[in-house]
Amino acid sequence: MSGEKSGFFKRYREAINFNRNIIIAGLGAFFTGALVAQLYSGYDKTSNSLANSAITLAAEYSVYIPAFAFLYYWDNRSKYIEPATGRRDGKRVRADIKKLLATFSVSEVAFSLTKVGVQFQLLQSSSGNDAYISAMAASIAAWAVFFVLVNYMARLVRLFKN
Repeated sequence: MSGEKSGFFKRYREAINFNRNIIIAGLGAFFTGALVAQLYSGYDKTSNSLANSAITLAAEYSVYIPAFAFLYYWDNRSKYIEPATGRRDGKRVRADIKKLLATFSVSEVAFSLTKVGVQFQLLQSSSGNDAYISAMAASIAAWAVFFVLVNYMARLVRLFKN
């Protein structure tokens, strides 16, 4: 049984690491978004739900993108080194960047629209005192959409070997 498990993990290592990196970066963004939403709701006494949603999204991306980029590079740095020369393979780096951009483009648009739309609706329907709850619920809904799309797109653009 353990041989089957190790074979599975070996075969899907890149996809597992990719999703792990998304989750780690996403958790940082998730809590940042909740904090920013609550802080902004205390700052903006007009209860501008759209502004709160947009600022929260921007705060999440300011944490998520650098964290994911670092983690992805850290996990894959050895695959960008040409074994014969020990130099970085710029062609492979550019090819992966193009695949990552294609993978994330559709997924991030869906995430952003879902996140802002759900958070806006939740803020509109609540008293606004629990902005962090609205931000967290919206993030969870958006992440569900995002995970399905990002993994589908990764397979579509053949980001992983398998």
